[in-house]
Amino acid sequence: MKKILISLTALVCAVSMSAQGTVDDTMNPLITAMPSLSIAPDARAAGMGDLGVATEADFNSQFWNPAKYAYMYSKGGITANYTPWLRKLVGDIDLAYLAGFYNFGDLGGGIGASFTYFSMGDVALTDGNGQKIQDVRPNEWALDLSYFRKLHEYVSMSVAVRFLYSDLNNGYNSSTGTATEMHPAWTMAADIGLYYRQPFELKSGTSHLSLGFTLKNLGGKMNYADDGSSNFIPASMNIGMGYEIPLNKYNFLTLNLEANKMLVPSRKSKFTTAETTAHPDKWDAAGNPIDPTDPDTWQMSQEAYSALNPAKGWFQSFADAPGGSKEEFAEVRWGAGIEYSYNKQFFARAGYSYENYYKGNRNYLTFGAGFHLSIVSLDISYCVGLAASNPLDQTMRFTLGFDLAGIKDIVDNKKAK
Repeated sequence: MKKILISLTALVCAVSMSAQGTVDDTMNPLITAMPSLSIAPDARAAGMGDLGVATEADFNSQFWNPAKYAYMYSKGGITANYTPWLRKLVGDIDLAYLAGFYNFGDLGGGIGASFTYFSMGDVALTDGNGQKIQDVRPNEWALDLSYFRKLHEYVSMSVAVRFLYSDLNNGYNSSTGTATEMHPAWTMAADIGLYYRQPFELKSGTSHLSLGFTLKNLGGKMNYADDGSSNFIPASMNIGMGYEIPLNKYNFLTLNLEANKMLVPSRKSKFTTAETTAHPDKWDAAGNPIDPTDPDTWQMSQEAYSALNPAKGWFQSFADAPGGSKEEFAEVRWGAGIEYSYNKQFFARAGYSYENYYKGNRNYLTFGAGFHLSIVSLDISYCVGLAASNPLDQTMRFTLGFDLAGIKDIVDNKKAK
């Protein structure tokens, strides 16, 4: 039963591994619980290569970097996002994301919140003979709350807390006496964000340089079974920069670049025989050099992986790849995007996202467009996969946002008349 239910997680792990036919011996993607937390939920960020740590603030800053809210033109807003996910594989996996914020203004700072719901569709559980035993609808969700404020005219900071819940089997278990009982898993996590945005005067108008930094999903591990095994959630370190160039009074061009490093330890060990022999409680016996045909020589046991402290795992993730510093660098995912806007009302976007072949191979181009009025905004994006049989190909996202301050002004004006 455990193997059947864990296979549900493998479906969601298509977020981390694009389909490549057979998996090469040197493949070493970082597999986590709740990979849905790594999916860009909004169309604006998705249209620029899935980045948003240092872009101009918008209603969905809660996901990327809540510190950006301190520079929002509006005092408050809400947004709804929808993504039909992995439609190249199945037709009923969806991601919904709701977010909102309110800036206290003169009182200092503000708050943001969001709710993420990821449905994995209908899944039929089968027994060892392939016979159907139960239909389930696995799902995951997360609820978070953030506080942000300006520390300086050009600098802001944010902190966020998040509750995570993952249910892979809707409470169903086979009571055979030998099967490991499965249950929903939950944990808590926290984010820290910094945002720097400074204006510069040019002949064509005012430009802006933006820098962003976040540590996301720093929290506990997920435990789905009674056997004590656990998995890391997708903690990450994100660094980005953006530069907005005014072409003239009405036309603007923004260039963005972002890097993402997962703070998740690798189960493949780079350690020598002597080192692993000295620490049998933490590592499997390892041969030197690594024998790719024998997992016992290069992979940490599930017991050792489950016993690894989350905080230790975050730091260890910078120096545990079997390929050394070269492979550690390969774990960095890159995004580059460009956004053109006319009068801050009409937007056109394009981007590129790159991930190393051996770490998941999520390589794709993205395109997007947006239309923003005083009280409502609408954005859409489209993904074109570059890797063969990429399940992310043809992925679309939709975003609808409402400026609550703008709506309030309209209501107040009508009352005044």
